[in-house]
Amino acid sequence: MSQQGIITKVSGPLVVASGLPNARMFDVVQVSNEKLVGEIIELKGDTASIQVYEDTSGLGPGEPVFVLGKPLSVDLGPGLLTSIYDGIQRPLPIIEKIAKSAYITRGVQADALDRSKKWDFVPVVSVGDEVEAGDILGTVQETKLIKHKILVPVGVSGKVESIEKGKFSIEEPIAKVGKIAVPMMQVWPIRKPRPIKKKLVPTEPLISGQRIIDAFFPVVKGGTAAVPGPFGAGKTVIQHQFAKWADADVIIFIGCGERGNEMTDVLMEFPELKDPKSGRPLMERTVLIANTSNMPVAAREASVYTGITIAEYFRDMGYKVALMADSTSRWAEAMREMSGRLEEMPGEEGYPAYLGSRTAGFYERSGLVKCLGKEDREGSLTVVGAVSPPGGDLSEPVTQNTLRVAKVFWGLDAQLAYSRHFPSINWLTSYSLYLDKIDDYMREHAGKDWPELREQAMSLLQQEAKLHEIVRLVGIEALSQKEQLVLDTAKSIREDFLQQNAFDDVDTYTSEKKMYLMLKAIITLHEVGLSAMEKGKTVKELSALPVKEKIARVKFIPESKMSEIESLLEEIKKIN
Repeated sequence: MSQQGIITKVSGPLVVASGLPNARMFDVVQVSNEKLVGEIIELKGDTASIQVYEDTSGLGPGEPVFVLGKPLSVDLGPGLLTSIYDGIQRPLPIIEKIAKSAYITRGVQADALDRSKKWDFVPVVSVGDEVEAGDILGTVQETKLIKHKILVPVGVSGKVESIEKGKFSIEEPIAKVGKIAVPMMQVWPIRKPRPIKKKLVPTEPLISGQRIIDAFFPVVKGGTAAVPGPFGAGKTVIQHQFAKWADADVIIFIGCGERGNEMTDVLMEFPELKDPKSGRPLMERTVLIANTSNMPVAAREASVYTGITIAEYFRDMGYKVALMADSTSRWAEAMREMSGRLEEMPGEEGYPAYLGSRTAGFYERSGLVKCLGKEDREGSLTVVGAVSPPGGDLSEPVTQNTLRVAKVFWGLDAQLAYSRHFPSINWLTSYSLYLDKIDDYMREHAGKDWPELREQAMSLLQQEAKLHEIVRLVGIEALSQKEQLVLDTAKSIREDFLQQNAFDDVDTYTSEKKMYLMLKAIITLHEVGLSAMEKGKTVKELSALPVKEKIARVKFIPESKMSEIESLLEEIKKIN
């Protein structure tokens, strides 16, 4: 330990210590003889302000503070997947065994990765090969779903002097590059983004199986999305659905300051879930970070950085990573509390003046990138952040700062939630800035006329909103037959396409092809209806057609019976 100071003041999670002339910002410290973990967040002369990631009750002036001389970092290596951590990467199941309690006992320490477990390392380079930072030295089959790639650490390059095959622990050297022994484990400071070669323009959507998202407001692999909404609007279910079904190799789920019972649902449910592509447990490609609202507030602030650093590590291997943060509002509230205790000048609504830059710094760590190393390897990191504005007020600072940097906005609507329309994403206020970038992909994987179909559906929904105002004033009879057909088709889009049951085995996920056929059937019936009206048919007669009932049931047709939807489409086209 480099130096020792003494506590002069304790204010909740903020501890002030003096006698630390050589301390640096963001150094990790151990507070009191109980060795509580903390981090220096302000320096004035030899006095340091420390945010403590554990309960500080009972601490008092005069107790020692030990500076470790290194920033808060995470362990990266085999063993990350299937793990459940708290906000500073302490493994919760192991801590539970040590503490013999469901609650984290103060001062309990445990290694984030098992130091004794032996992993089967298979080299992919040979002695004499020239390697540089980011090159793959070998692989470990961490789970049945993910092959963990052991990378040359940042700052290391040269000739491979030796490389071993066999079973090793994460701390044992598996290779020697130049004069440096390289183990399987790396340590990386959480506040420092991992380096890349360059950022690329993403063009492939992250398919989530949620129709309103994939059809109207898609996010790309390497994109950013924000899900603001009031209490009870379904933010958490949307995040869970994304974690379960998103077309990503690795999932990082951060429960940041959410209620303990919500996080319990995740922790109980995820180990039981099966990966839809392989049938293996979903946890084999997942890392969970649980920092609930009853855990120390300061650790909340660190939890999002812990999560995104682990996500960047898997991205650097060339994987497609999706990170869910639920919710960034609680992260911002933790910043506000620490800022208040530091007596900093408050910004809007008491949040610190640096809220905008911290929010941008977090979301900017996403992206489709060219990874370090000689090999032409691409990886992506998609960030989906839930925002919980007080009272559903989207004009508050956290939501506004998030919307400045996130390119997709899924605006949850309390009225839709109360009317049991889920996902309760409002199609009139939400947006995605990635629509044009993914048109080519959707033409190839969904249908050639997909962009036109989507535009037509959105136009009908917007027309419906305008016509509702007229209906409220003068009644539906005042509308023409064509306008009544617009209302009828828009209702079908809302109820038969956009509404989706996350708890139904079939409806919970929809592929691009099925989604295309569903929307195509609704729009084709609308066009057939317009032609029929020219021959004297009424909306009432069209609504009574048997195909209307069949369209309503399409969402419950399994993917394996797609031919039934194609037959229905042909049946609609034959209507006179």
